[in-house]
Amino acid sequence: MGKATRRWLFADQLGDHFLDSLDQPVLLVEARSVLRRRRFHRQKAHLVLSALRHRAAELGDRAVFARTHTYGEALDRVKGELSVCQPTSHAALAFVSGLERVAVLPARGFTTPQEDFAAWAAGRGRHRLLMEDFYRDARRRLDVLMEGDEPVGGRWNFDADNREPPPPHGLGIPGPWCPQEDEIDAEVRRDLDRWERDGEVSFVGRDAPRAFPATLAEAAEALAHFVAHRLAAFGPYQDAMLSSDGVMAHSMLSPALNLGLLDPMECVRAAETAYRRGRAPLAGVEGYVRQLIGWRDYIWHLYWHLGPDYRDENLLAAHTPLPEWFAELDADAVEARCLSWALAQVRDHGFTHHIVRLMVLGNYALQRGFDPRQLSDWFHRCFVDGYDWVMTPNVVGMSQHADGGVLATKPYAAGGAYINRMSDFCGECRYRPNRRTGDDACPYTTGYWSFIARNEDRLAANPRMARSVYGMRKLADIDEVREHEAARGDAPP
Repeated sequence: MGKATRRWLFADQLGDHFLDSLDQPVLLVEARSVLRRRRFHRQKAHLVLSALRHRAAELGDRAVFARTHTYGEALDRVKGELSVCQPTSHAALAFVSGLERVAVLPARGFTTPQEDFAAWAAGRGRHRLLMEDFYRDARRRLDVLMEGDEPVGGRWNFDADNREPPPPHGLGIPGPWCPQEDEIDAEVRRDLDRWERDGEVSFVGRDAPRAFPATLAEAAEALAHFVAHRLAAFGPYQDAMLSSDGVMAHSMLSPALNLGLLDPMECVRAAETAYRRGRAPLAGVEGYVRQLIGWRDYIWHLYWHLGPDYRDENLLAAHTPLPEWFAELDADAVEARCLSWALAQVRDHGFTHHIVRLMVLGNYALQRGFDPRQLSDWFHRCFVDGYDWVMTPNVVGMSQHADGGVLATKPYAAGGAYINRMSDFCGECRYRPNRRTGDDACPYTTGYWSFIARNEDRLAANPRMARSVYGMRKLADIDEVREHEAARGDAPP
């Protein structure tokens, strides 16, 4: 395939790094069937369509922009051979692989090629595929934050320095970059309104002005703003939560990265340059770099390495359907302040940062035994940066421990004490983080001990959970705790 072969760009492959040359012809497809299959967050639907239409406008005559009901209809409009970079889901890869005139190229948009991950995984032998080891290998190979063969500062990982509770009066930094909507955004909004009014599609969450980049130029501006104004404060408080600040110092760049508007190495080098010029501390820069060449790539490769059946892993036998109030983002029905706030963030913005996802939303689901496949789909649909490759390993493995420890060595379950330490939610909440029973018992504290008791046999053999199991066995009121939890059922806490 030469340069003249038209490149089919999916809606999450919009950057120039998915092209072989700046004059390569392009196919872009807006297939409405995608919106019919799932109830996406309204703001996610708007962002994806806005980014797709903006890219079509930028490319002009170089692009065939097919707005159709299905991908098949779009392909019927284009003659000749096509090439496509490996799509980001098992289903999409199976689809394009079955098309005779489409050449499927290796994946782009990640920092470690799949053949390098495969070689690394094969070399592990019987050892677990630990993210930390993968990350260190990537640091060496990509020469990121290195001094010769050694890591800058003499340490690979500064995570222990990045676990501070939130400062009571906030971070005192500029807010995240914000775009100005244009006529394309208005057109998308009109179309979504019409399709919803006609009953063609249905959404979850609230509409709002677009908050994330939809063009290459906007993505570059957002990255520059983060590095200049927010990166220096990112590290210490990346695991903290504040009711008055839903984003803290997080980059807010994951939607742009997952649309393909940013190359992850562009972000890595910008952060590394800020450190080397004395504009951001090493601990925070290392933490940010680890999220990109470590965690993000690790999740991507595990998605393919573990295969399509991984989404059905459920070794904790969690089969509780998502309650309607949770599935529909009914934050107002919830009295538990942290959970109500988290659901409101998703409802109003289609976004929360990673610790809210893991330790408020995911933690609550884990404690109640929500079905991990349903939960993964919920995260996929409701978050503007949610895609199948992102959410399947993160939810099934990391958040819900449904794989029995393939991805994480312990379940990420915690009681109210953790949330109290890492946020300001508990002070004004009607529930008390140190109470297991009674009208003011914290749902997370009750839920934590109930989770340990329910999974006692499964968790007792885990060295990282043995202490919790031992503590549960010493609780004189554990039967009352479990009865208290059972009485709540699927009602909002």
